Amino acid sequence: MTAGTMRSFAAGLLAAATLVAIVYFLSPSEAKTTEAKEVQEEAIALTEDEMKAELTDKDYIILTEDEWSKQLAEAKASAEPAKTEEPAKEDEKETESAEKVVYRTMLTVTSGMTSIDVGDALERANVIKNANDFFKEVEKRGLSNELRPGTFEVESGMTMDELVSIIFK
Repeated sequence: MTAGTMRSFAAGLLAAATLVAIVYFLSPSEAKTTEAKEVQEEAIALTEDEMKAELTDKDYIILTEDEWSKQLAEAKASAEPAKTEEPAKEDEKETESAEKVVYRTMLTVTSGMTSIDVGDALERANVIKNANDFFKEVEKRGLSNELRPGTFEVESGMTMDELVSIIFK
């Protein structure tokens, strides 16, 4: 670019900035929308009964503070007798919780990932409890540079040795 072209370009930028500044400073400071004003005026004009009617038409339930307090008290009172029946149900829950949940996932390791990234992915998939423990185990074995790209099927029942042997060379 020549010096004349640069001056012309700079003058054009200056003219455009000046024009934008003039429009900005001379325009009204508050945007006027008729629709927003109409909604505000309508909301102000509604009485309490009209507001309740409008909300009930839209399937809302309107309660006074006293009505709400009574419903809460009734709900608490009806929940207390149900607590006496719960010990029988707890036995059923104990047998259900005795079954161990196994999380299985497909882990995709791409080039550029670190053992920290892999540990975070395993933790998010509920395969391991702590990503930092996985990272420390990999560092202890000196395998941090041996990460093998690919897709691996892992599950929460695997030991740390099994996970490391699957993911690393």
